Amino acid sequence: MHKMKGAFFFLLQSEEGDLYKVTIEHDEQDVKAVKIKYFDTVPVAISLCILKSGFLFVASEFGNHYLYQFQKLGDDDNEPEFSSIDYPNYGMADPTLPLPRAYFRPRALDNLTLVDELESLDPILDSKVLNVLPNSDSPQIFSACGRGARSTLRTLRHGLEVEEVVSSDLPGIPNAVWTTKLKEEDEHDSYIILSFVNGTLVLSIGETIEEVQDTGFLSSAPTLAVQQIGADALLQVHPHGIRHVLSDRRVNEWRVPQGKTIVSATTNKRQVVVALSSAELVYFELDLDGQLNEYQDRKAMGSTVLALSIAEVPEGRQRTPFLAVGCEDQTVRIISLDPESTLETISLQALTAPPSSICIADMLDAGINKTQLTTFVNIGLQNGVLLRTVLDPVNGQLTDTRTRFLGTRPIKLVRVMVQKNPGILALSSRSWLNYTYQNLMHFTPLIFENLDYAWSFSAELCPEGLIGISGSVLRIFQIPRLGTKLKQDSIPLSYTPRKFITHPHNGYFYLIEGDHRVMGEAASKQQLEKLRQEGKMIDDEVVDLPPEQFGRPKAPAGTWGSAIRVIDPVEGKTVNVLHLDNNEAAFSIAVVPFAARNNELHLVVGTAQDTFLAPRSCTSGFLRTYSFTDEGRGLELLHKTETNDVPLAVLAFQGRLVAGVGKSLRLYDMGKKKLLRKVENKTFSSAIVTLNTQGSRILVGDMQESVFYAVYKAPENRLLVFADDSQPRWISSAAMVDYNTVVAGDRFGNVFVNRLDAKVSDQVDDDPTGAGILHEKGLLAGAPHKTQMIAHFHVGDIVTAIHKVSMVAGGREVLLYTGLHGTIGILVPFVSKEDVDFISTLEQHMRTEQISLVGRDHLAWRGYYVPVKAVVDGDLCEMYARLPANKQSAIANELDRTVGEVLKKLEQLRVTASGF
Repeated sequence: MHKMKGAFFFLLQSEEGDLYKVTIEHDEQDVKAVKIKYFDTVPVAISLCILKSGFLFVASEFGNHYLYQFQKLGDDDNEPEFSSIDYPNYGMADPTLPLPRAYFRPRALDNLTLVDELESLDPILDSKVLNVLPNSDSPQIFSACGRGARSTLRTLRHGLEVEEVVSSDLPGIPNAVWTTKLKEEDEHDSYIILSFVNGTLVLSIGETIEEVQDTGFLSSAPTLAVQQIGADALLQVHPHGIRHVLSDRRVNEWRVPQGKTIVSATTNKRQVVVALSSAELVYFELDLDGQLNEYQDRKAMGSTVLALSIAEVPEGRQRTPFLAVGCEDQTVRIISLDPESTLETISLQALTAPPSSICIADMLDAGINKTQLTTFVNIGLQNGVLLRTVLDPVNGQLTDTRTRFLGTRPIKLVRVMVQKNPGILALSSRSWLNYTYQNLMHFTPLIFENLDYAWSFSAELCPEGLIGISGSVLRIFQIPRLGTKLKQDSIPLSYTPRKFITHPHNGYFYLIEGDHRVMGEAASKQQLEKLRQEGKMIDDEVVDLPPEQFGRPKAPAGTWGSAIRVIDPVEGKTVNVLHLDNNEAAFSIAVVPFAARNNELHLVVGTAQDTFLAPRSCTSGFLRTYSFTDEGRGLELLHKTETNDVPLAVLAFQGRLVAGVGKSLRLYDMGKKKLLRKVENKTFSSAIVTLNTQGSRILVGDMQESVFYAVYKAPENRLLVFADDSQPRWISSAAMVDYNTVVAGDRFGNVFVNRLDAKVSDQVDDDPTGAGILHEKGLLAGAPHKTQMIAHFHVGDIVTAIHKVSMVAGGREVLLYTGLHGTIGILVPFVSKEDVDFISTLEQHMRTEQISLVGRDHLAWRGYYVPVKAVVDGDLCEMYARLPANKQSAIANELDRTVGEVLKKLEQLRVTASGF
């Protein structure tokens, strides 16, 4: 609401997203007039918020949320304004007469400008989990999201989005890159240093990046380390010595003893440590006069040194007290740099493989210490495993070691700055970033080219960037948004997506989409002409709204716009779109290898003509059969098979098609002019919405009566139902966990797992004709056998898809589900009784400590319709890291563990199952 002298105005939004500026003119308490005019069009919102700074936040009902900035208030445009004083007695002269219609034409944004966008998956109508992208070692989540013309198919990849600023080819292939300032107080970097096998290249950073010669750096040898040291000096470590370049370009050089070379080095602003080929450590420290002095003794390690690391000098200190040394004998040793015990070994960590890189960093992790930085020793191994261990700042002991597999290449670790906070880049076959966000530690891969080396980069045009090398390409990039787990890439759709399926060979997606009360592109001319004659079209736009309602008109009920879309998920684009004619809408889709056609793959789409939603009815249903052309990019209609109801579910089954047509389960085979119905079962009480199969077994999801177990007996050509659920459920999605077990979601936000008794399963499989099933007596007015519920959990969202997948290469299988409101969740099976006891006890403690924001009892919420059974709330347990330290300790004592052990166990359960 905005106030003006003698008037104030506010914004209203119609159900189509049109914003109206409503102005109320008044004199003190007396309202003189109410004026309304079209302002702009934004997505349909559940809430609008005008900020005092001149911004409008639109919390969208579906899809992404938007932040707009006001450019003007709509006072100087040509939009018609309707005032209450234009109507006799404010429109109440004769209340029985309707007000005259008011028309406007929606247009592009004029008064508002889009500033920012907050991604939202709401709603997710269907999803798939596949690994289709090249050079990816983990699967992607593909979700069909949105409503109407704002719908999208989104590719969700685990990782942080990266914005590339510069990409430049280099004359050779460097093995390392650094950036450095000239002085300590400089705001931005001045040099880029590239190390090659036989030399070093120095580039200056300015308006352009160009090579410079007079830097004091040795260009005829490769570089091992670069550091801006002291107030205004530079340091270069190369295999044959150390060059200390002073501000006046004078160079102090320390040379390696005869017959030896430097194999590894680590530096900070006041300390330098190098490892010689003779397995000796040489320690240097900067004195108060800016001179680099060598410590009198050298430390013999007894094994070839592979990696070194020291932390940054803490503020107000002269030095950092610890050095980490990784040796070929598969150990990491912590060495003291304190003046009283210089180069003495303090502690040792045994490894499972030789170390390739070490990085000590002070970072904040509220799960360990909420007030102070924690010193972490990160150890990268040559087998691609990363170890992260905590270094005690007092005694130098290593504790709380955690491991994680990053990739197939030896790991390189680099300490970087990310949004003014310390972070660590871990480079393997995939690049990972370890950083702190909202006081908690995150470890997330970068969705970017594989990097061979990287460093921080700061310039005027990119103040918080990173620089890396990938082969012979130099890349400067930045990470715009921390804290996100999934990167989203969108492919726009025309209508609301319904379902999509993947082709087993060509990798394309085939998606069906459709909207009710929308004129499709394939609408016949007769339909349009009929609407014109009925006065329901003005200027080729359909109008069928009450006269008092402003906004865009809709098509009549029973009118559909629908299409079949072919999508290339690798390229992220639409390959082909086939719009359906005759007012048909698509509701189901399947790729079927028909045995009658030598197992040639066909696309079967279930459609219905002139469909009404409530109550559900249609003129006729159809099974459209298409053949694939142009390597799957095109579709050719072979024939249409008419049905008496809407086919809501279709699935390939033993070289045939099984279809849920209304309340009937049917088996079809390929014919020349249409599909041939072979067998039918009409015993279902309501519409069939899901189908799953394994062997000769078919699991049928009934819209209102839960999941039925059916079997096809080929000798007698029968479809028989032999088991069902003991309680009715409004099924929204289902998947088979194994041959006897099903997981399903219902429309009330529950996920449950039902299992058939193994003896019953074997008995049914051993019956060749199904005669035993036919003569068995039904239980509770249903099938002769009942499934047993073994798990139940209220997720609070309507589950639209469930998948049994492995999210980590070589990891265990999990159940990943997606919900209508944009939820993505994972159900992880426990592998040991110890884990079950531990996490269940932790959940009990968290129920009392972590009170709901709205005061709801957690146990009552998770068992909203049926008591929760055999499922632990992982989201609640993860909140343990955010508890105050005293509560963490109290809970850990109850579990007979330390706080670190509890956090480590939670991380292990999460990472091994999901990789997140």
